Amino acid sequence: MGLKGKLISSVEVKCGGHLVHDIFHAKTHHISNISPSKVKSFEIHEGETVDVGSIVQWTYNDDGKDKTSKQVIEAVDHETKTITWKVIGGDLLELYDSFTIITSCDHQWTTWTFLYEKKTEDTPEPLVLLAYVLHVTKEIENHLLK
Repeated sequence: MGLKGKLISSVEVKCGGHLVHDIFHAKTHHISNISPSKVKSFEIHEGETVDVGSIVQWTYNDDGKDKTSKQVIEAVDHETKTITWKVIGGDLLELYDSFTIITSCDHQWTTWTFLYEKKTEDTPEPLVLLAYVLHVTKEIENHLLK
């Protein structure tokens, strides 16, 4: 079994992928209001918006425990509605040597891609985190459909 992994999952969003991309790019700070049981806070540490080079931090609830994920924005493509977030600090790096998250939104779909390298072969695949982000995506969709 290899230590490098890639997980991809897409979820249909009836509100349109462009609106989900807009939340993640321009209105990210609203996600903690949209999904308060999952996302506790979102802060921009460097930069003014979610843009290339910005450093951001999420505080989120995972199975009753508050966790953090500090990330640098590596890429933003408005044409393909894609954002690449590289984890540079927080709880994920206790299990993984590297972890990159790519959000891609088009038409009626939002796709999440995780690229990671596990610290050991015993480290679990990040399936729980994948289910978590899909759940938050559906909460964003429900918010946008109201």
